[in-house]
Amino acid sequence: MNMVNASSRIAAFAARPSHRLPPCARTLAFRALLDTVAVAVAGRNEPAVRIARRYVQADANRGRSRSWIDGTILPPEQAGWLNGIASHVLDYDDVMAPMRGHISVAVVPALLALAPEVEATGKDFAEAYAVGFEVAARMSKVMAASQYAKGWHTTTTLGLLGAVAGCSALLSLSERQTEHALGLAVAQAAGTRQNFGTMAKSFHVGECARAAIRAVKLAQDGFEASADAIDGPSGYAALYGAGEDLSRAFKHMGTDTWEIERTGIEVKKYPCCYAIHLALDAMLSLREEHGLDLAAVESVEVVASANALDALIVRPPTTGLEAKFSMEYTLAAALEDGAVRLSTFDGARVLEPRLMDFLPRIAVREESGPPKPRFARVQLKLRDGRTLERMCDQLRGGAKDSLSEEELIAKVEDCFSFAGHPISGRDFARQVLDLDDRPIADLLLDLKDGEAAASPEP
Repeated sequence: MNMVNASSRIAAFAARPSHRLPPCARTLAFRALLDTVAVAVAGRNEPAVRIARRYVQADANRGRSRSWIDGTILPPEQAGWLNGIASHVLDYDDVMAPMRGHISVAVVPALLALAPEVEATGKDFAEAYAVGFEVAARMSKVMAASQYAKGWHTTTTLGLLGAVAGCSALLSLSERQTEHALGLAVAQAAGTRQNFGTMAKSFHVGECARAAIRAVKLAQDGFEASADAIDGPSGYAALYGAGEDLSRAFKHMGTDTWEIERTGIEVKKYPCCYAIHLALDAMLSLREEHGLDLAAVESVEVVASANALDALIVRPPTTGLEAKFSMEYTLAAALEDGAVRLSTFDGARVLEPRLMDFLPRIAVREESGPPKPRFARVQLKLRDGRTLERMCDQLRGGAKDSLSEEELIAKVEDCFSFAGHPISGRDFARQVLDLDDRPIADLLLDLKDGEAAASPEP
């Protein structure tokens, strides 16, 4: 085995018998699990999820994995695919900043789909999740910027390799099996930003889970791939990157601080594209401080850091999904309502004339210079002649200003309530946050719900 290439280094790390995860890192993993499942539950009645549920119905009651939507038993690939779509469809899932993407939806659906096969506990999940996070974070710091600039959806193109590393650890694959699984992942890595604002963006995430599960299961059974699939002359780095050297990314992996602690996870406070959140924080603070509403404002100017607006659409949105990528719509709704909730992106709400008529009054631009530190500056010109301005450079819910446990639980409660789910979001949250030695399968059984609200009818 060549111990100098990327695949072998990842494989050696993932195959360690015990990763001795610190308690604080385990807590972060449980928070990630909770947030991911909660936003999937919130999205269970979305059209994309209903279509996906109909697609997997033929496989119902086969396998040992479960849909988070209603507890239906499914084969692992189908469960991971459906749960992946549901967890990303509302764009309310957590973020890893260097990845320019959503780490947990890339890793959690695949891990939870495979968990029943090995009777994994919460502790087992946390260790596997941290392995996946580690690999995705280290690769992201080297090549996410160039990938994203080319138009790749880095959540899935980089997240898939993290998911495979985590799943390999969960299933205790050997180093050689893990190398092959990574090669099979490279054969499937996909997803482009052109699909943002459509159902296909969440489809990318479903396919990421399916691909990760397929890769590790085939490798476990002896299916082979190139050991140089990641950093060979015609490998992943050469084709998906811009000539970056991956050797430094994994050099000290496993010997220094875990990336889940160092890089951290950013939990979304608002159910829309993360590129809007800094401006939203600024807007809502001005609104609250000065008692404003939409009628009081003549115009809005937003200035963001360089490259901060890449993911956003510039045309007026026509659907709830498009609205989640519209700075103009989201700020107008925030001014009108004083909050941005899941209901803000209801299709009928998006098309309200009062909001649509205000969109041309909002100007959005990027400032030249380096992309970091990230910031958004919001200036409001009021109808009474005053001008108000607020700069925001620290995200509420970000790695350095994380949501409190109570704030996270409140988000979970809102997700379960929005979906009309019969179980208590607060009770479910308490079980996840204290998961440790409890089997994952028991936790997912708690989500079983056959109510009509989650039925897959057209």
